[in-house]
Amino acid sequence: MAKANAVVGQSGGPTGVINASLVGVIEEAKKHPEIEKLYGAVHAVAGMVKNEFIDLKEISADDLDIVAASPSSALGSSRDKPDEAYCEKIMEVFKKRDIRYFFYIGGNDSANTAHIINNMAADSGYEMKAFHIPKTVDNDLLVTDHCPGFGTAAKFVACAVMGDDLDNRALPGIKIDVIMGRHAGFLTAAAALGKQNKDDGPHLVYVPERPVEIDKFLSDVDGVYKKLGRCVIAVSEGICDVDGVPLAKKIAQNSETDAHGNIQLSGSGALADFLAEQVRGKLGVQRVRADTFGYLQRSFAGLQSDVDAKEARACGIQAVKFAMEETSGSVALERTGDGENYATKLFKTELCNVAELTKSFPDEFINEDGNGITDAFVKYALPLTGGLPNIAFLQNRPKV
Repeated sequence: MAKANAVVGQSGGPTGVINASLVGVIEEAKKHPEIEKLYGAVHAVAGMVKNEFIDLKEISADDLDIVAASPSSALGSSRDKPDEAYCEKIMEVFKKRDIRYFFYIGGNDSANTAHIINNMAADSGYEMKAFHIPKTVDNDLLVTDHCPGFGTAAKFVACAVMGDDLDNRALPGIKIDVIMGRHAGFLTAAAALGKQNKDDGPHLVYVPERPVEIDKFLSDVDGVYKKLGRCVIAVSEGICDVDGVPLAKKIAQNSETDAHGNIQLSGSGALADFLAEQVRGKLGVQRVRADTFGYLQRSFAGLQSDVDAKEARACGIQAVKFAMEETSGSVALERTGDGENYATKLFKTELCNVAELTKSFPDEFINEDGNGITDAFVKYALPLTGGLPNIAFLQNRPKV
């Protein structure tokens, strides 16, 4: 392909390392004379159709390092879900600006956007390469072992619950933490990664892949509380009743939906309040507290997983390298080592293997009672956090 221009955008929910992927694209693109200009799309596809771009090659190396360490989406994001008509407008802009390389950082919907535009270019005879770079705190993309963004969000959740459990030890009661996860339980399960003692919380973990019957939930909580005199619970925002309907949807009086038709879950404390009321009213426990972690999980500054950041940057770099040698596709991670020997390698998969598809939290990661996670998940997820802090308390020491 002759010299041409490239564009990169960041789509969907921000993460703690999506900017590392962006910087990886910028750094590698500067090395290849085939890429003349590198445009950054302001607010993703929304900026593309409005012809709103910035010149990314002008940014200094020092500034790029700061951007890579910063959470959220440096270019701005979009929740637009482009159809073919929308993508035709994008193609018009691409052709006017001679954009022949398209890098899109995001989840399965972003992969689908890249897929539509790639097919549209091929059908019109316009030579172009489209690459999807994986990103999502939900960790629910197919093919890849895990998603950049998950490790940092998992570290936040684990650290937050570690601190919450110490708080609960100091002033015992029942604490409920509602964590992101509409359909997949990976991030909620991360609440258990920091457990260092047998009686550490979370004592109960509920993910969307298992229905939650309220009476069974209350029985579980009651059992832990009677045994320990306290109970810390991690609950996914997307947990469903036995009929498959999300509890949040049932209790929401005015359900707000996004552009994809999804009920707003993380922006509401309704589920946490409902569960706290059930525990307080039916178990008669006086000290019951509940928090909804909400959007803090996505863009918390200063808590990047070094492993996650390194892999995210590598994905951006590799996308450009693939574009120089391969046909369009999506970058994916393969795990090649675990534990102290944790390692990954990158490979390319077809866009159609990722577009609009999701994976669920595996059965092997959920305990038999459906209210906790297994050691297999800890082995899988802990390396992605880059390590968690050691903590201590004194209440268990001999009394004098």
